[in-house]
Amino acid sequence: MASTNKIPIWLDCDPGHDDAFAILLAAHHPAVGLLGLSTVHGNASLDKTTANAGSVLTAIGKPDIPVYRGASKPLVRPAVHADAIHGESGLAGTDLLPTPAGPADLSIEAVDAMAKAILATPPNTCWLVATGTLTNVAGLVMKYPAVVGHLKGLSIMGGAIGGGFTAAPMGKVGSTERYGNWTPYAEFNIVVDPEAAVTIFDLPELAAKTTLIPLDVSHQVLANKEVIKLLHYGKKDTPSNDTKPSILRTMLVELLCFFAETYDKVFGLSEGPPLHDPIAVAAMFEGTEYAIPLYDHEEGQQGRRERFNVKVITEGTHAEALDGKTETGRTIATLLPPGQEGVKIPRSLDVQNFWKVIEDCLEKADAINAPAKN
Repeated sequence: MASTNKIPIWLDCDPGHDDAFAILLAAHHPAVGLLGLSTVHGNASLDKTTANAGSVLTAIGKPDIPVYRGASKPLVRPAVHADAIHGESGLAGTDLLPTPAGPADLSIEAVDAMAKAILATPPNTCWLVATGTLTNVAGLVMKYPAVVGHLKGLSIMGGAIGGGFTAAPMGKVGSTERYGNWTPYAEFNIVVDPEAAVTIFDLPELAAKTTLIPLDVSHQVLANKEVIKLLHYGKKDTPSNDTKPSILRTMLVELLCFFAETYDKVFGLSEGPPLHDPIAVAAMFEGTEYAIPLYDHEEGQQGRRERFNVKVITEGTHAEALDGKTETGRTIATLLPPGQEGVKIPRSLDVQNFWKVIEDCLEKADAINAPAKN
């Protein structure tokens, strides 16, 4: 029998095509109690990521989940956005996004809202999931250090390990193989605000509660043609000619198709785009009846629990990193001795189960939206 106790979580995000699916999973998974959503600069400007969050929540039938505006720029650097991947709006590729049902809550700062909601939960129950730049999370733990001990876990989508950490296709720019997606060495969420990342990884108590989902893992979860078909038509084996997908499904597939085009054009990943962010949401199910298995050991080392010390390079500017002059934002993970606590970085996951859970949540969103059409 399924448990009735929901896992309380706070989602910090920068929507973003893949963030839309992270919001879907967090809002509709039966095991999750989504406390609120904070937005941050990243894939687009803060104004756009905030509007996008409201639009996605409205589209999936969850407009009552509160949204709070977070940081508009990194701790000490100018803001950088990912127009080449997500388009100027942050959610390019569809005209089906609804107008947000309501504005973001401006009565309280995002970090204050995060702390208030998290500290109101029982100790060691709440997860903080970060799928964008880490500016808000760093601001939270600096202003409210009690949050660190109170959280059950922090799940981050960010970083790129490289060096054969996994066999995932990382893509290339021109003829050059690389493992970063923003620079040859660095993943976008980390390189945009590396100082924020250092703030988090340098706290031993928080590092021991942190799961990091790097590109080496997320590039194993590609939205290929079979996945697109599943999300468009649901679990029907052979959709008939009169099968008409819901507006929500059509919207999400249009977003994925745009995402696929940019990943093919920029990185040469023609099989499909990686759906990074919802994996960070899925990571918090570990140890529950809803777990989507994450394998935190090397192949052939079943049962060996790996933990890492994570360092982030902060030297250099964004421009220097893009030119390959510095390794700014590079994530360096050092395997710790067995039994020593540190950051969990899985090497793989049950991809088939992951897509099944995403589809289940999409069915729930469709069911909520259906009465509105009648």
